[in-house]
Amino acid sequence: MHRFANPARFLRIANACFPWLAAVSGLSLAAGLWFALAASPADYQQGDTVRIMYIHVPSAWMGMFCYVALAVFGAMGLIWRHPLADLLGRATAPVGAAFTFLCLVTGSLWGRPMWGTWWVWDARLTSMLLLLFLYLGHMALSNAFDDRTRGDRAAAILALVGVVNVPVIKFSVDWWNTMHQPASVIKMGGPAIDRSMLVPLLLMALGFQTYYFVVLILRARAEIAGAKVESIRMAQVLGSGGEA
Repeated sequence: MHRFANPARFLRIANACFPWLAAVSGLSLAAGLWFALAASPADYQQGDTVRIMYIHVPSAWMGMFCYVALAVFGAMGLIWRHPLADLLGRATAPVGAAFTFLCLVTGSLWGRPMWGTWWVWDARLTSMLLLLFLYLGHMALSNAFDDRTRGDRAAAILALVGVVNVPVIKFSVDWWNTMHQPASVIKMGGPAIDRSMLVPLLLMALGFQTYYFVVLILRARAEIAGAKVESIRMAQVLGSGGEA
């Protein structure tokens, strides 16, 4: 991974991938929304409420995926001192938090007609709410110190500690008696969902996944540009101090 440690090399690769990722994301989301809202049938029990699933489930997947990526970047920064690891972690945290928040909101919108309540403190929902707090904690820690290195180190430690919550989210419906339905896509024996619903769900998942990479590149560009501006400013301050 140190081959990509140089910001200029990273940006060359990222800029080459960016238009392809943006195109795949846009096409996947457009096709997924069309299938989800127009082509896929209503559920025989949930009716048209099931269409919330096409946003809710990919958002949940991305909330967990982004946190695993956050932990990987944290490990790269703490163990290997990868120059871009902390930067990519700072770029990932707000995106993961947004996906997690979207998952919780759409889950509440689905839960009101299905369960008769906006929220229940079951294992899946509570662990997902904890994931949102972990994201917020990561963002707070990374900006809590005047020394950016200390903040990034504290945030990386939180990311590595908090990653144990990801398998709890995934397997909570199997480990405890919860109101949340069990896994129906990623499970032993294959998906238990009809193809007419599986196709738009996977298209939306692909669209969300590539959207994450698009936003990651945009945020990484901004972080690198900001670091360059800060280094120039510091050089000017030191230079003016030396002349004085």
